[in-house]
Amino acid sequence: MTRRNPAYNRAVFMLSVASYPQLPPEAGSEVAFCGRSNVGKSSAINAITGIGGLARVSKTPGRTQQLNFFRIDDERRIVDLPGYGYARVPAEVKRRWDQLLEQYLRSRRSLRGVILLMDIRHPLTDFDRQMLAWCQVAAMPVHILLTKADKLGRGAINTTVAQVSEALKTEFDLPVGVSGTGGVTLQAFSAAKRTGIDDVHTVLDRWLGFEQAKKTPVRPREEG
Repeated sequence: MTRRNPAYNRAVFMLSVASYPQLPPEAGSEVAFCGRSNVGKSSAINAITGIGGLARVSKTPGRTQQLNFFRIDDERRIVDLPGYGYARVPAEVKRRWDQLLEQYLRSRRSLRGVILLMDIRHPLTDFDRQMLAWCQVAAMPVHILLTKADKLGRGAINTTVAQVSEALKTEFDLPVGVSGTGGVTLQAFSAAKRTGIDDVHTVLDRWLGFEQAKKTPVRPREEG
């Protein structure tokens, strides 16, 4: 089994922002988590970091209404984006969210990739397709988590993964691979069962530069 990166266990809440000018400085690297409301985004962040209360879990869809930044270390962050597609959000609020999300994806220089969460029972909603389109325009790498995989059997999981992969190829002309490869990648994931965390760490390590740091040789100390 792949060894999980303990760095994510040190994640702490950094700040929340409601507008683009409030974003923190763009030094270092960050990865954004996004998905339709009630897709299990907060639960996934908590499972991936191993910190139960890091991202607030709510039974009310659309609870996350700002960009929430979590600091891993001085150079690395993860960002919890507002859940999209919740019908009870006022139209003006939804418009502001859409503008903020699109501007963030297009303009944020420190953003290295997007973790897009979809309910494995209801993948590729219109909102998911809109997010994929934004990421495609911004040339932003995407890793898809098909969440709540514990709700399906193995056969149904494999079928859904294959169907989503084919849809990405035909609808978006996107190359699809497995975690750790180029193009759009996807996997099944369950926060409840803690399955798929190793694969997510592989993607995060690559995007946030942990993988490169492991490969950088330590220079021997010069003797004077």
